[in-house]
Formats: sequence, C-alpha cells, structure tokens
Amino acid sequence: MPAPLNTFKKALVEGETLFGCWMSLAEGYTAEIMGQAGFDWLLIDGEHSPNDIRSIRDQMIALKGSTSHPVVRVPVGETWIIKQVLDVGAQTVLVPMVETADQARDLVRACRYPPHGTRGVGYAVGRVSDFGQMENYGPTADAQISLLVQVENKTGLDNLDEILAVDGVDGVFIGPADLSASLGYLGQTMHPDMQTTILDAIRRISDTGKAAGILTSDEAMVQSSLEAGARFVAVAMDIALLLNGAKASVARWKPA
Repeated sequence: MPAPLNTFKKALVEGETLFGCWMSLAEGYTAEIMGQAGFDWLLIDGEHSPNDIRSIRDQMIALKGSTSHPVVRVPVGETWIIKQVLDVGAQTVLVPMVETADQARDLVRACRYPPHGTRGVGYAVGRVSDFGQMENYGPTADAQISLLVQVENKTGLDNLDEILAVDGVDGVFIGPADLSASLGYLGQTMHPDMQTTILDAIRRISDTGKAAGILTSDEAMVQSSLEAGARFVAVAMDIALLLNGAKASVARWKPA
C-alpha cells in the first residue's frame, strides 16, 4: 500500500483555491469540531500556540475522518521537528521565517528520505505508516509531502525570487504581521504601503506557478489577495471565532 494521496497538494497542482482556518486552541476536541465546519484545510499551529508533538498528534487523529486537510506549522525550520510532525502523520508542513534559498533547500531535504533528503527512516514504528502496516510507505512518501514556506521579513522578501526557484517548495505563504513589523509597520498590516507590498509578493509567487498563501480575516483583503493570485487562504482563526461569538452573545443579553 502506498502513502495516502495528499489531496491538498493535488488540489493546488490542479489550480484550485483552498480556504482554511488557523487552529490555536491546541486541543483534539476542538480540532474535531473544526473538522466538521467544511474548511478545505486547517492549520495546526506549532509556532504561536501551546502545542507539542503529542497535541499535534491528537489533532491529527481528531481530523482523520474529516474532509479538511491538516497543515502543521512547525515552530522553526529544524530537521528534527519536521521529522517528528511527518512521522505522526502530517503530509503538509508550513515553515515560518524562511529567508534564503539555501534554507529552503535544506527544508526540502528534511521532508525527503535518503538518498534525496535527510528525513530519518523510522516510519515502520510511526503513525504515518499505520505502525508498519503500510508496507510501501517509504518509497512513495516523498511525492505526497507538501512543503510550504513562510516569507515574512525583509530578508525573505529580498530573496523571494531565489526562494521561489527552489524545486520542492510547493507554496509560499506571506506572513502579514511579521512582514509588517520587519518593514517598520508593526500592527499595521492594512497600511496602504503594506497592502501594496503584500499583494505584489502574492503576484510574484503566483506568476511562477507556485501557490501563494496568506492569513487574513479582513474581507476586503481576502478579496484583494484572491485577485492577486492567492490560492491557499486562511480566512478565520478558531480563537477569534470563539471569542467573537462569546462577546456577541454577551452583548445581546447582558444589560448595558
């Protein structure tokens, strides 16, 4: 039995636009609920949320029966972290703060088995191969891994064209918050200068044929990003959905 088809990767290759949601609550139970909402993909955030490899695994298990594809953001682009999230079942990995083509090439190798990469060969005892029951996982795994890299500071933006030229990088995600801070606009992602910069980057990514991604809950920015060519777009965050829903309920019923 070969590695399962990566439906997220296949959809991007076929030119589809996929809508997702950021998950920061770090709980399998909430992941299972979010998996019923109908998003094309759900981001399990290991960078800015209280996740570890066990909670990431639990959310992967919770999403096993969902049509929403799990994307795992690792906290940093280290080979050992990528190895762990792949072994617990992730097929699509998002890596923050990618600044150079050399860094991107190292990440590609981290996602591939030898002789083409540096991923440790431990799938026989991992969830990713159904604990060794998927006999042909190893030889077929590389083709089903999708690597997404985040460009979110001035250095990365300056090197964007070189990063885009790296074979094995399937998509580039523009991080609006960090990029704005790096360029002197901390907390001002909607500033006209930043909007111009962000949308120009999305167009440059799209023009190469690779998938461009972004996170924003601002409807106007979602639309502008889509028009610029973005194809994996996170349009909501679980924490914001919960908090805003709760505040709306309080405002509706609690006396002023």
